[in-house]
Amino acid sequence: MKTSLFDYELGPELIAQTPSPSRSESRLLVLDRKGDACVAPTLFDRRFAEIGQFLRAGDCLVLNDTKVLPARFFAERKTGASMEGLFLAEQAGVWEVMLKGARKVRPGERIRILDRSRRVGIAHHLSAEEEGGVQCTPYEAELVEKRSDGVCILKIDSDRSAEEILEEVGFPPLPPYIRRDGDIEQATEDRQRYQTVYARRPGAVAAPTAGLHFTEPLLNQLQQQGVHLAWVTLHVGTGTFKPVTAENLEDHEIHSEWYEVDAENARVINAAKGAGGRIIAVGTTATRVLETAASGPRVTPGMGTTGLFITPGYEFKIVDALITNFHLPRSTLLALVAAFAGLDATLAAYRHAVEQHYRFYSYGDAMLIL
Repeated sequence: MKTSLFDYELGPELIAQTPSPSRSESRLLVLDRKGDACVAPTLFDRRFAEIGQFLRAGDCLVLNDTKVLPARFFAERKTGASMEGLFLAEQAGVWEVMLKGARKVRPGERIRILDRSRRVGIAHHLSAEEEGGVQCTPYEAELVEKRSDGVCILKIDSDRSAEEILEEVGFPPLPPYIRRDGDIEQATEDRQRYQTVYARRPGAVAAPTAGLHFTEPLLNQLQQQGVHLAWVTLHVGTGTFKPVTAENLEDHEIHSEWYEVDAENARVINAAKGAGGRIIAVGTTATRVLETAASGPRVTPGMGTTGLFITPGYEFKIVDALITNFHLPRSTLLALVAAFAGLDATLAAYRHAVEQHYRFYSYGDAMLIL
């Protein structure tokens, strides 16, 4: 299937740079697949707070409870040259990172990780001898390896975990189309808003953005009307922003991500499905987990990595409805939405969203596909 089929025109003014003032006051475009698709998809313009009008007792919302790490950080060489890093993974004090500005850095060179004000000397750890706070030193790291795929391997001079260090020095890892200059006040807002209200399992370097629209009162309201909630985990990686550059969609190699479905949440999902309720995936990440864990019409508990690439023609086994944001052209996420709603209906909905000035991408508005 030609990748060019998943293209559309979008003016830069429609790419949301900030979240809506209130999570659930973002706009919601509802696409009803039961309409006359031969004429045009049935579309409704609503607010996200009104989503309960389209759900019914017995339905089950499946949400991704991953927590975004403040994975973006700044560093500098001993020469004073600055770098910007993105944390990817850690094992025994060794970090895998993407490091912008490291072209001249060679293996064996040491670099300093800066605090959020980008001043060396504030980001620090205390050694056993310094517990009284006598002396503070910046975090330092040795560049061990520069891999051919662009990933750098850093050995961190600290016994603290990556999560602890990043909580001290890191910024939210916003996608490249959201412009930020390292402003601490803006970063403080992003740390709250580029995170779902139900995030609890750290590990993602990108947010499951369909969930950003939910508030605790809205979730409580849905439960009160008889909608079940179930949780899965998928730690979203940087590959979620990777465009499809291959001419044919099938030639694209999708990123793999770690996921888990525990026994209790599998039970909730299967019970709802068995009773005739709809399984409503909150986002493409929850969709990939559910379809990866599918065994016939049931979800099997388990954990591992998934490289499931959902494209038009895929037969969905678990998911009956989908909540999702508006995605980049030529992306694997748009391909998944087109697989669920149909390519023509998806592109028609996107044209409508552009005409009606919906906000696009991570901080943008949402779709509900029924």
